Amino acid sequence: MNEMQQTGLRIDKWLWAARFFKTRSLATEAVSGGKVHVNGQRVKPSRSIHAGDQVEVQRAQESMVVIVQGIHDKRGPAKEACQLYTETEDSRSHREEQALQRKLNAQMYPRQERRPGKRDRRHIIRFTRKSN
Repeated sequence: MNEMQQTGLRIDKWLWAARFFKTRSLATEAVSGGKVHVNGQRVKPSRSIHAGDQVEVQRAQESMVVIVQGIHDKRGPAKEACQLYTETEDSRSHREEQALQRKLNAQMYPRQERRPGKRDRRHIIRFTRKSN
Protein backbone atom coordinates (compact mmCIF):
# COMPACT_ATOMS: atom_id res chain seq x y z
CA MET A 1 0.00 0.00 0.00
CA ASN A 2 1.13 3.50 -0.78
CA GLU A 3 1.90 5.78 2.16
CA MET A 4 -0.50 8.39 0.72
CA GLN A 5 -3.41 5.94 0.94
CA GLN A 6 -2.99 5.58 4.69
CA THR A 7 -2.62 9.25 5.63
CA GLY A 8 -5.05 10.91 3.21
CA LEU A 9 -4.60 13.72 0.73
CA ARG A 10 -5.74 17.31 0.27
CA ILE A 11 -9.15 17.48 -1.43
CA ASP A 12 -7.99 19.93 -4.09
CA LYS A 13 -5.06 17.73 -5.03
CA TRP A 14 -7.27 14.63 -5.18
CA LEU A 15 -9.83 16.39 -7.41
CA TRP A 16 -7.03 17.35 -9.78
CA ALA A 17 -5.54 13.82 -9.79
CA ALA A 18 -9.01 12.29 -10.35
CA ARG A 19 -9.42 14.63 -13.36
CA PHE A 20 -12.46 16.54 -12.14
CA PHE A 21 -10.59 19.79 -12.85
CA LYS A 22 -7.91 20.60 -15.39
CA THR A 23 -5.62 22.45 -12.98
CA ARG A 24 -5.06 22.41 -9.24
CA SER A 25 -5.84 26.11 -9.04
CA LEU A 26 -9.28 25.47 -10.60
CA ALA A 27 -9.86 22.69 -8.08
CA THR A 28 -8.82 24.95 -5.20
CA GLU A 29 -11.09 27.72 -6.49
CA ALA A 30 -14.05 25.33 -6.73
CA VAL A 31 -13.53 24.03 -3.19
CA SER A 32 -13.16 27.56 -1.81
CA GLY A 33 -16.27 28.65 -3.71
CA GLY A 34 -18.45 26.00 -2.08
CA LYS A 35 -18.79 23.80 -5.18
CA VAL A 36 -17.37 20.75 -3.37
CA HIS A 37 -18.79 19.03 -0.28
CA VAL A 38 -17.33 16.07 1.59
CA ASN A 39 -19.76 13.90 3.54
CA GLY A 40 -22.41 16.61 3.17
CA GLN A 41 -20.30 19.46 4.58
CA ARG A 42 -18.61 22.36 2.88
CA VAL A 43 -14.83 22.04 3.17
CA LYS A 44 -11.63 24.01 2.71
CA PRO A 45 -9.02 23.08 0.07
CA SER A 46 -6.66 21.75 2.75
CA ARG A 47 -9.22 19.21 4.02
CA SER A 48 -7.78 15.71 4.06
CA ILE A 49 -9.75 13.09 2.17
CA HIS A 50 -9.76 9.34 2.82
CA ALA A 51 -11.12 6.23 1.08
CA GLY A 52 -14.85 5.84 1.69
CA ASP A 53 -15.62 9.57 1.85
CA GLN A 54 -18.58 10.84 -0.18
CA VAL A 55 -17.70 13.83 -2.36
CA GLU A 56 -20.23 16.07 -4.13
CA VAL A 57 -18.70 18.04 -7.01
CA GLN A 58 -20.54 20.70 -9.00
CA ARG A 59 -19.05 21.76 -12.33
CA ALA A 60 -20.81 24.18 -14.68
CA GLN A 61 -24.28 22.66 -15.21
CA GLU A 62 -23.65 19.18 -13.85
CA SER A 63 -23.14 17.81 -10.38
CA MET A 64 -21.74 14.44 -9.36
CA VAL A 65 -21.78 12.45 -6.14
CA VAL A 66 -18.86 10.02 -5.90
CA ILE A 67 -17.41 7.68 -3.30
CA VAL A 68 -13.63 7.84 -2.93
CA GLN A 69 -12.12 4.43 -3.69
CA GLY A 70 -8.45 5.33 -3.80
CA ILE A 71 -6.04 8.15 -3.11
CA HIS A 72 -3.28 9.15 -5.48
CA ASP A 73 -1.37 12.42 -5.55
CA LYS A 74 -0.09 12.13 -9.14
CA ARG A 75 -2.25 12.96 -12.14
CA GLY A 76 -2.21 9.98 -14.46
CA PRO A 77 -4.16 8.66 -17.43
CA ALA A 78 -7.95 8.87 -17.44
CA LYS A 79 -8.28 5.09 -16.99
CA GLU A 80 -6.32 5.28 -13.73
CA ALA A 81 -8.24 8.36 -12.60
CA CYS A 82 -11.59 6.54 -13.00
CA GLN A 83 -10.40 3.94 -10.50
CA LEU A 84 -10.03 6.57 -7.77
CA TYR A 85 -13.82 6.93 -7.38
CA THR A 86 -17.20 5.39 -8.15
CA GLU A 87 -20.22 7.49 -8.99
CA THR A 88 -23.45 6.69 -7.17
CA GLU A 89 -26.39 5.35 -9.20
CA ASP A 90 -28.63 8.28 -8.20
CA SER A 91 -26.00 10.74 -9.33
CA ARG A 92 -25.45 8.96 -12.65
CA SER A 93 -29.17 8.78 -13.49
CA HIS A 94 -29.73 12.42 -12.46
CA ARG A 95 -26.78 13.56 -14.58
CA GLU A 96 -28.04 11.60 -17.60
CA GLU A 97 -31.52 13.12 -17.19
CA GLN A 98 -30.05 16.63 -17.11
CA ALA A 99 -27.97 15.92 -20.24
CA LEU A 100 -31.05 14.66 -22.06
CA GLN A 101 -33.01 17.75 -20.98
CA ARG A 102 -30.24 20.06 -22.25
CA LYS A 103 -30.20 18.19 -25.57
CA LEU A 104 -33.98 18.55 -25.94
CA ASN A 105 -33.80 22.26 -25.09
CA ALA A 106 -31.10 22.74 -27.71
CA GLN A 107 -33.34 21.13 -30.32
CA MET A 108 -36.34 23.27 -29.36
CA TYR A 109 -34.40 26.52 -29.35
CA PRO A 110 -31.65 26.26 -31.95
CA ARG A 111 -28.85 28.77 -31.94
CA GLN A 112 -28.49 31.28 -34.69
CA GLU A 113 -26.23 30.00 -37.46
CA ARG A 114 -24.33 33.24 -37.84
CA ARG A 115 -24.18 36.77 -36.56
CA PRO A 116 -26.32 39.35 -38.38
CA GLY A 117 -24.55 41.15 -41.19
CA LYS A 118 -24.81 44.83 -42.05
CA ARG A 119 -27.99 44.36 -44.10
CA ASP A 120 -29.59 42.26 -41.38
CA ARG A 121 -28.77 44.89 -38.75
CA ARG A 122 -30.43 47.57 -40.89
CA HIS A 123 -33.59 45.47 -41.07
CA ILE A 124 -33.52 44.95 -37.32
CA ILE A 125 -33.11 48.68 -36.69
CA ARG A 126 -35.97 49.54 -39.04
CA PHE A 127 -38.20 46.95 -37.40
CA THR A 128 -37.47 48.13 -33.84
CA ARG A 129 -37.99 51.80 -34.72
CA LYS A 130 -41.39 51.04 -36.28
CA SER A 131 -42.55 49.25 -33.14
CA ASN A 132 -41.73 52.26 -30.94
